[in-house]
Amino acid sequence: MTKTQILFDPVQMGIHSLPNRVLMAPLTRNRAGADGVPKDMAQTYYAQRASAGLIVSEATQISAMGKGYLDTPGIYNEAQAEAWHKITDAVHAKGGRIFCQLWHVGRISHTSLLPDGAGPVSSSDRAAHTQTFTAEGFEDCSKPRALSVEEIARTVQDYRSAAEWARKANFDGIEVHGANGYLLDQFLQDGVNDRTDDYGGAAKSRMRFLDEVLDAVKLVWPSSRVGVRLSPLGQANDISDSDPEALFGAVYKMLSGHNLAYLHVVESFPGSKDVEDGKALLGRLRKEWGGFYIANGGYDAQSAAAAIGEGASDAVAFGRPFLANPDLPERFRLGATLNTPDQDTFYGGDEHGYTDYPFLGAKDGAQ
Repeated sequence: MTKTQILFDPVQMGIHSLPNRVLMAPLTRNRAGADGVPKDMAQTYYAQRASAGLIVSEATQISAMGKGYLDTPGIYNEAQAEAWHKITDAVHAKGGRIFCQLWHVGRISHTSLLPDGAGPVSSSDRAAHTQTFTAEGFEDCSKPRALSVEEIARTVQDYRSAAEWARKANFDGIEVHGANGYLLDQFLQDGVNDRTDDYGGAAKSRMRFLDEVLDAVKLVWPSSRVGVRLSPLGQANDISDSDPEALFGAVYKMLSGHNLAYLHVVESFPGSKDVEDGKALLGRLRKEWGGFYIANGGYDAQSAAAAIGEGASDAVAFGRPFLANPDLPERFRLGATLNTPDQDTFYGGDEHGYTDYPFLGAKDGAQ
């Protein structure tokens, strides 16, 4: 047995039998229409990567107010769902499985991206000291306002509605995006959430929003087809918490009670600091989650196999390697050289740097 053979051992994840443990992480590519409808080229892009044990779609906004970046897709109307249905059909025709990642960016947005020039919303009115991608390029995020309790309830229903559209689009499941400093994370972490009502203060109150979202989407999907993504180390979009271990320990326990298909954890970002402390924290938190665990962040084939072999994860999601290598599982299996991703084509553009990365033994990516 090779050192990486465990990556190709089938595994059960909720209701799904995955043929391998090399999963495709959500990758924002900014190639949808201005109306949030995925373009036809996305059918080729996702189908090319259908050999992944599971594809998690690019982050997909649940409403017009959930948008935070130029040309990202939505899943809140019929036209969007019809376009996604063509994508899921293309993936299924290649034998793949695909979940839709449900996304609301909260304060990581700009007035130019929102209906009628509205300002972003969040748990509080604290502006994010970061930038987002607009028609003018990278711009500072606009100052948000705090959602009212009534607006929180309506946003929960937006998640449920998006889950219904995802079901109509024939996805195999959904992933609720609670990571990377976006809306649900803005409620979880007290570096942003300074509320004094039932959605602020103690960790139990700050995680209420996420808990309610999961209750709502589980009215549409069985829990065995629902996953959650978290980033306990708070390394993106100006997010932080005063006691992440206590907070996320409570969150992990709450998620365990939902009997989800999986927990998907962003364990590191490029340029992460305090790596060893972070690993130790993640290891302690891992003990609070008894279900299927997907690790993400900086892994290669060898380190992914080691993590699975040690019981630290059940599968590993890969981002940039899948972006540039549509046949990543096969390359890992053979120990083949990986294509180098072209960073200039990551965000926006046409098929170049999107569907034209070569497969093994091919001159182009059109397979």
